[in-house]
Amino acid sequence: MKRILFCFNFLLFILSFSSANAQISKSEIQALTDLYNSTSGDEWTFSWDLNTTPDSWHGVTIMNNHVVALNLHKNNLQGTIPESIKELKEIEVLNLAFNKLTGELPLEVVKLGELKVLKLEMNRLKGTIPKLIGSLSNLQELVLFNNMFEGSIPESIGEAKNLEVLNLSSNFLKGNMPITMENLTKLKSLELFGNKLNGTIEVDLGKLKQLSHLVLAYNNFEGAAPEGLEKLEGLEFVQLQGNKFNSYENLQELKMDALATFDSDNISLNTKYNPTRSNAKGVKSRETKETRMADTKFEKEN
Repeated sequence: MKRILFCFNFLLFILSFSSANAQISKSEIQALTDLYNSTSGDEWTFSWDLNTTPDSWHGVTIMNNHVVALNLHKNNLQGTIPESIKELKEIEVLNLAFNKLTGELPLEVVKLGELKVLKLEMNRLKGTIPKLIGSLSNLQELVLFNNMFEGSIPESIGEAKNLEVLNLSSNFLKGNMPITMENLTKLKSLELFGNKLNGTIEVDLGKLKQLSHLVLAYNNFEGAAPEGLEKLEGLEFVQLQGNKFNSYENLQELKMDALATFDSDNISLNTKYNPTRSNAKGVKSRETKETRMADTKFEKEN
């Protein structure tokens, strides 16, 4: 009898827990519904039945009566991100990568104060990156590669001090690397490949002690190659080719314990840091450009 009573109470607990997690606020339900309607939800690969509760909807994670994650990557979203996305006030992961999203990234995204992961790569988003993107103080990953963003990298990016991954590759960004990037001391991966960024790099990358991946290739940077890389013990992947650097003195004494790939327009440095690589006189540079473009476009989207 006690065992039956225990099982009954346990079942009630499970049911009540599930029910509680399904009861998100009307504003959050509306935000999800708006996203569904503005991105042709009936044509999604995994669509939603709006007559059921949100906890049964593909890609929606609910905890404590709030949406905490929305993972709709590779789900054939077509259309724009609605401004009402700001109502998902407790969301930590927003992954809409590998879709067909158009229009601009709503400025309201900066109001998602709990956001840790924002992945919008491989879409058709345009306009500028919100100036206050750095106000997302909990943000750990910002991945926007292969869109059509233009303008400059916001100065506020340096305020997002918990960033570990920043990938803005293959857009139309221009201007300098903000000096505020020196504040991103938790950054492990910085990828700005294939933009129109220019000017001299004044950021002391040596302050980014955790940095392992640095991809600045195929921009219009000039002057001396980046300073501070010789201080980084964990560098694994460096690509600087396709710029207008006129001096590589800063790169003569890189630590090589972890370094697996180094590409620049300086043949002697390429040979020094890639001693087993053959054909260092230009063919490899072309191969690297194509290979890195493929990696950037189709890297893991989880």
